[in-house]
Amino acid sequence: MHTYEQLLQIIENYLAQRELPSEPERLYDPIRYSLGGGGKRLRPMLLLLSCELFSDRVESALPAAAAVEIFHNFTLLHDDIMDNAAMRRGKPSVYARWGGNVAILSGDAMLIYAYRLLGQTAPASLPRILEVFNAMALGVCEGQQYDMDFEQKQKVSVVEYMSMIELKTSVLMAGSAMIGAILGGADDEQSRRIHQFAIELGMAFQLQDDLLDSYGDEELGKRIGGDILEGKKTYLMVTAMSRAKEAQREILRHTYKDPKLSPEEKIARVRAVYDALDIPRLTEQQISIRFDRALTMLDEVNVPDFRKEPLREYARSLMNRKK
Repeated sequence: MHTYEQLLQIIENYLAQRELPSEPERLYDPIRYSLGGGGKRLRPMLLLLSCELFSDRVESALPAAAAVEIFHNFTLLHDDIMDNAAMRRGKPSVYARWGGNVAILSGDAMLIYAYRLLGQTAPASLPRILEVFNAMALGVCEGQQYDMDFEQKQKVSVVEYMSMIELKTSVLMAGSAMIGAILGGADDEQSRRIHQFAIELGMAFQLQDDLLDSYGDEELGKRIGGDILEGKKTYLMVTAMSRAKEAQREILRHTYKDPKLSPEEKIARVRAVYDALDIPRLTEQQISIRFDRALTMLDEVNVPDFRKEPLREYARSLMNRKK
């Protein structure tokens, strides 16, 4: 079995060796720019770790691992257009640097390239892999639409929010894990357990992201309060709205767009409501519940315990983030 660092180097080398045409330059340069922009490679790593849970032939899963990473980056190109986002991973987004039309077309090419890579998987596994990948891809689109719908919706319930992040975040992680398990030779029941493990882990990951946005460590480079300044409906916001009195709801509804307040004042005012309603603790509680469920599902996978340890380490690393 490989170490986490070895698997990360394997996927980085594989991605670096994928040669894209040089022309047309404005189609392919943004793809190279996007894929070369860092990122944690969380999804391809999850795919490779899930494959190695059942098999030592991890190299056979590399095309699929690259496919999910390229698909993920395709969604980011289109997300930045929809969000009018100037920055991505600390540098100008493809949308900001090349414009919306280029970002749309380069994103489309990335999606096609992802399917081309999937086509390199073993023929016996390909129908099942495509079935999982297509369900995953459609789920991500559905989640993005719900997220956009929430921007116009006055009231979003906690249940609605959890359903949205399951689609937008967890489905991509779960699809990656399930594809890896299938390529490792897992049967349907084992693949289902790995899928559910990643669903719960993805939920915990997104809830932690919501929490860090408002309560992260600024010393580690995380800009605190971006979601508050945008008036975004995060888990913290929808939970607070469900528990708040009307005066507190008015603060939550209107603070982000009050022109008389500085950004720091807006963040402080909303956080004061969160603190009064015990929202940070409630969020941490929900993160812990989801994370424990994920580990329980992993425990139920019928392989020797030592093979599960890399996935446990991966899961713990996601939960130990400070930014």
